[in-house]
Amino acid sequence: MKRILLAAAALVLSFGAKAQIESHVKWSYAAKKINATEAVVFIKATIDDKWHIYGLDVKDGGPIKTSFTFTKSKDYVTVGQPTQPAPIKKYETTFKMDVTYFEKSVVFQQKIKLKSANATAVKGQLEYMTCNDQKCLPPEDIDFTIPLGK
Repeated sequence: MKRILLAAAALVLSFGAKAQIESHVKWSYAAKKINATEAVVFIKATIDDKWHIYGLDVKDGGPIKTSFTFTKSKDYVTVGQPTQPAPIKKYETTFKMDVTYFEKSVVFQQKIKLKSANATAVKGQLEYMTCNDQKCLPPEDIDFTIPLGK
């Protein structure tokens, strides 16, 4: 009986090991110093075909909007809110509301005020949700570090 239970447990674990987390968005980051006290960080999402992520301005009661939380630092402070290009806007019956979203790729931007010459990177976390016309995946949180360069 023990062997049967062990074999069953091994079988279940082997299936779990083969299961992969579904991911349809790749994130990349860059920064550009404008001058000694200002920079802009760029956060790019490259999205698989037939999938989309939601904009920064989705209202409560809908899907999880894309959002950025920047780590507090003595070296920098964010200026204003992150910006996005013009999104696609569509009524989604699933959420019973208009939503904004992006397909293929999108670059978000955030202005940064540098408070120190020692500022070397901007850190934070982003949250987003990806969907296609069949399903939505659970929201993901991703930590990021964006080097500021010289």
